Amino acid sequence: MVLTAMAAGTALLAVTAAGMGRYHIDPVTVVKILLSKAVSLPVSWDAQAESVVWTLRLPRILTALMVGGALSLSGAAYQGVFKNPLVAPDMLGVSSGACAGASLAILFGGNSIIVQVAAFAGGILAVGIATLIPKVVKNSSMMTLVLAGVIISGFMNSILGLLKYLADPETQLASITHWQLGSLADSVWRDIVWVGPPVAAAAGILIILRWRVNLLSLGEQEAKTLGVSIGRTRGLIIICATVLTASAVCISGTIGWIGLVIPHFSRIISGADNCRVIPVSGVLGAAFLLLVDTLARILTSAELPLSILTGLIGAPFYFYLLMKQRMELS
Repeated sequence: MVLTAMAAGTALLAVTAAGMGRYHIDPVTVVKILLSKAVSLPVSWDAQAESVVWTLRLPRILTALMVGGALSLSGAAYQGVFKNPLVAPDMLGVSSGACAGASLAILFGGNSIIVQVAAFAGGILAVGIATLIPKVVKNSSMMTLVLAGVIISGFMNSILGLLKYLADPETQLASITHWQLGSLADSVWRDIVWVGPPVAAAAGILIILRWRVNLLSLGEQEAKTLGVSIGRTRGLIIICATVLTASAVCISGTIGWIGLVIPHFSRIISGADNCRVIPVSGVLGAAFLLLVDTLARILTSAELPLSILTGLIGAPFYFYLLMKQRMELS
């Protein structure tokens, strides 16, 4: 019932967002324009309204839903696997690796497609190296994996700093900085077509395996006693969460706080059971990023970067959660 209500609210928010902006369109007209693609309806709107909804706003809305859901699902999965509510989707360096890959492509003059591919490859490469380090040092403990993520994140951030130092301050540096702050302003149907399938596949696997996240959160010995293959299950969940984060970052840039805060809010709504937290996080994250992106479009004449808004909203809320937890413990 909670998921149904949240999904209905998200759909209502999407219809409202499609009509908001400098060119205002009432929600009834938006629904008619969308339905006209599936059924025959008498045309009572002008061509400009249809172009604004179908060409400009709808791809951006769907991208916001996809990116927000992917980051939240990834964050919920990471927090469950690592048994730590402070874990974010970029813990193993996927965001810093994607930033380094995108910056390298920008530095060599790549177009938007090359930048997205480089970002995706950089994120996957960073996590791949991070998961390889425990095997090299012959220590497969959770702490070693966390430290490996810290090492790779620091290394990728150093590469990013070097690339920003070498970038042309008039053109390339501005593009790198804008990409780091996150934006959906350039969203097109192509992004949904080529990023949608891996996001859908990884999200589907995480939702199917969400009960195994509960077992992993019990501890290694308890999970082994229940017949769970720790390494294989943890690796599959990390791969899926990494694909979600890398896919999201490659089309939107770095957007912070969503994968950290939304799973917490989902636990407040649905409890600590990951069987509920993971799907609720996906829907709630999608709605949250759509709301933030809509505010970024309409608040000022020049669009605000998404990471600024998510930080302004997420940081105070996270502080509230910490204060609430402290009062409960006392």
